[in-house]
Order: sequence, then structure tokens, then C-alpha cells
Amino acid sequence: MPIRVVRLGSRRAAGEGLRLGTVRRPPRGVRKQDYARRNYFDLWMPELAPGAALVKWAGSAPFTPARWARFARKYRQEMRAPSAQRLLQLLAALSSSTNLAVGCYCDDESRCHRSVLRELLQEAGAAIHSNR
Repeated sequence: MPIRVVRLGSRRAAGEGLRLGTVRRPPRGVRKQDYARRNYFDLWMPELAPGAALVKWAGSAPFTPARWARFARKYRQEMRAPSAQRLLQLLAALSSSTNLAVGCYCDDESRCHRSVLRELLQEAGAAIHSNR
């Protein structure tokens, strides 16, 4: 049961399962009890989001190819921490038997940490749903 990589707040796919928010901050102006109902997430997992300093750096200027490569490299470095590695391995193991989705708020997945997270999950052995 492949993991879906989604934009938080988007309409849920049939059978999507538990939606995990891999973001640094919960949605602004939304009550906690409404996160799931409004299709943000069922469970918040900031441990798989880029660190606060990296998010600040990323927002300080538009991404160029070199800047994006630097962001991806730094995020991958953060995800080498033992706690992040355990979560990636857990999600990879669950992907064989549980419907899951992970996501972020960004419009463009190609310039969002979730594109790197997709790769990290695949590298950990997770089955990933093709959004194409």
C-alpha cells in the first residue's frame, strides 16, 4: 500500500489513509480539532520537516537550481539524524501494509522538501504511490 506524497489541505484521495503533516508549523488560523476535517493532516510529524533555520534560509530568496541543490543537501543532512532515520524506516515498513500519506503546504512539489522526503522514503525501502 504505497505512501502518497500530497499537498496538505488538498482533497484526499480515496483510500489515502492516515495523513501525516511533515511541516514545521501547523496551519495558521485553523483550530486543532479541524486539521483533519479540513484535509491538512491527521497526525503532525514536525520531526520530518526541515529545521527552523533551514526553513528561514529557504524563504529568504527564490530558489535557483544551485540554491535548491543546497537546500536538498542540507535537508538530507538533517534527515540523517537517528530519530529521523527511525521514522523513515517505520514509514517504509508500514508502507507494505497501511495506507499513508505525507505532505507539506507548498504548491510546487519540485521545490518543496516533500520531493526530497519522497526520495528518502524510497531509499528506506518504502513503496511510494505515483502521483503521475
